[in-house]
Order: sequence, then C-alpha cells, then structure tokens
Amino acid sequence: MPKMKSKRGLMKRIKVTGSGKVVRGHAYRSHLAPHKTTKQKRHLMKAGLVHKTDYKRIKFLIIK
Repeated sequence: MPKMKSKRGLMKRIKVTGSGKVVRGHAYRSHLAPHKTTKQKRHLMKAGLVHKTDYKRIKFLIIK
C-alpha cells in the first residue's frame, strides 16, 4: 500500500510549531476592509492557534 499523502492545500495554510501546536492565519481580512476598525484589522494580521477540538481532524489531514 502506498504512503498516505498530506493535503497540500492545508499544508500551505498552516504551520506546526516545535512544541506541536498548529498555527493558522485569520479569515475576514482580505476584502471589505474599509468598514472594519483598525483594531480589527491589526488583530486579524496576527496568527492564531488551531483550537484543541480541531487537532484530531487537522492531524489526520497532515499525515505524512
């Protein structure tokens, strides 16, 4: 049986830290920005962590 492949679309969007946490970017930043506050846009620029309830699903998709 061949090796399982990672989902490449997901691999381009996340990064796994040294401690095993999964870092992701925020949504809702790319367009319709004028009506958002500066504070909103600034906070959306920062990376976020994937919630612990999603870890099992993410780990399955990034199996190598």
